[in-house]
Formats: sequence, structure tokens, C-alpha cells
Amino acid sequence: MVSLREVPKRLLVIGGGVIGLELGTVYQKLGSELHVAEALPHLLGDIDADCAKLVERKLKKRGAKIHKKTMAKGYEKTADGAIEVSLDKGGKIEKIVVDVVLVAVGMRPNGRGLGLEEVGVKVDERGFVPIDEQGRTNVDGIYAIGDVSGPPLLAHKASKEGEVVAEVIGGHKAAMDWVCMPAATFTDPEIASVGITEAEAKERKLDVRVGKFPFAALGKAMAINETEGFVKVVADRETKQVLGVHIVGPEASTMISEATLSMEMAAFLEDVMLTVHPHPTLAEAYMEAAAAALGQAVHIPNL
Repeated sequence: MVSLREVPKRLLVIGGGVIGLELGTVYQKLGSELHVAEALPHLLGDIDADCAKLVERKLKKRGAKIHKKTMAKGYEKTADGAIEVSLDKGGKIEKIVVDVVLVAVGMRPNGRGLGLEEVGVKVDERGFVPIDEQGRTNVDGIYAIGDVSGPPLLAHKASKEGEVVAEVIGGHKAAMDWVCMPAATFTDPEIASVGITEAEAKERKLDVRVGKFPFAALGKAMAINETEGFVKVVADRETKQVLGVHIVGPEASTMISEATLSMEMAAFLEDVMLTVHPHPTLAEAYMEAAAAALGQAVHIPNL
């Protein structure tokens, strides 16, 4: 998809996950008529549902056709060289005609068949290579970093693992001891997150409080005309420790770094709320969301 010589007039993305929607967004903004077929009842997998819904709404606003709870069953070439794809929507077949199909239904590890077993390196049943906190495999002197060592499959995680392993090989003390790992999705608007979602907290039966602050109430967002989205903070109800932060909107991928640092340092809602943020900036939304979680919001109603 990144090496296409021309923008397809009609594009079908099979799989409404991160990669599918990132690339789908690019081609839609370049002029493609976008279709997305997703087997699940929602887009973007385990990403915060409120964030995912906003991205879906923006895609539809630009004309995308989103087919949820839908499976691609096959295709045929048409006389003019296009592709007619059969979509199964709960037993009902719908056919759409497109020019390019992007299959983005996820990734599978390919650790097997690389010769690792021949030298004794363990490869698990999924194809990942198990490692310890210093990147060591079960064979002395052999280390593994990045996607082959297991999820999350993120470039910045792989880079940090590489630094840790280099330090260990050099005889220094180092370990993969981070509390959490941020992730960014480069759709429009961007999504970035760290820690657990509100839904995950409920699944774990955690008692949490949630604070949400919309960019529409933020001076900097209004000034740059980027008011869609919000910052959501999930914290323990009793201790008020921050457990997760989810951002959808302008510069979300940049803003998540502050949230990651605060979680690494075991920050509480009061810590974030009382940290003075320069005005006008987008980062103020994190401070405002923390205040909202405490019921002490100033610029939005306290619910």
C-alpha cells in the first residue's frame, strides 16, 4: 500500500484495526472512496471505545462506508479489471466493487523456521521467542528484542528493548522494568493511550473514577480549529492513582508522553491537577481531565 503508483478510486480495507484504519485514512484523504470491513461489532480492537467511536464518526463524515460484523468471503475480477468482493453480513451477502483491496487483519509471529530451534532457542506455540527482563532467551548469549519477543508490537518498545540488551551485553545493570507502554494510532484524529481502559477496569472489577475533558472547551484547540476529541483519565476511586489515559484529538501522540511519565512515577489525580500547565496549550486538557475526575473541574460542569 505504501508503494502504490496511484491513488485508487475505490479502496476496501479488510480489518478495521490500527494498521487498516491508518492506511485507510491516508488514502481517503488523498481521494479514495473508502470501505472498511470489520468482523467485530466495533473498530480498533481494544482501544478505548469512546476514542474509536470518534474516529469512526470522522471517517463516515468524510464518506467512508463502514461494514461491521462483516466477513469478506471472496472476490471476482470484473471485465474492466476492478474487483467485486462478496461481504457476508450475518448471512446476508453484499457485493461491492473496488479497485484495490488491503488485507489488514492482524499480524502473526514468524519466529519458527528461522533456525532458532536448531541452536536450542525456545519458540512458543504462537511463534514468539520468550525472554527474561534483560532480553535473554533460554540460550546463553542469545537475546531477542522487538516483535519476535512478543506484544505489544511497537517500534518504540523494540528500540527500548535494544537499549536494555546493549547495556546488559556491555556489563551494565539494566532491565525492562517499565510500568506501562504508550501506543499511538495515526488516524485522523489521532488516538494515543497508556494504561488500562475504562472497559478493562470494569472487566477486572476495579472501582474507578473517570475524568473527561473535551478539546472543544480548550482555548488552544479552538485557536487552531482542532476541537474534536477529548482526554480521558481512568483512576482508582479510593487511592486516586492514575491507571490509564486515553486521548483522541490533535497531537494525541505527543501528549501521551506526559501521561506515560506520570504513570511511571505512580502519580495521583491531585499530582496532575496541581501541576501548572502553560496556557494556551493542548496539554492543559490532561490537567483538566484529572480535575474532572476529582469533581473539581473549573471549565466544564462537574458531573
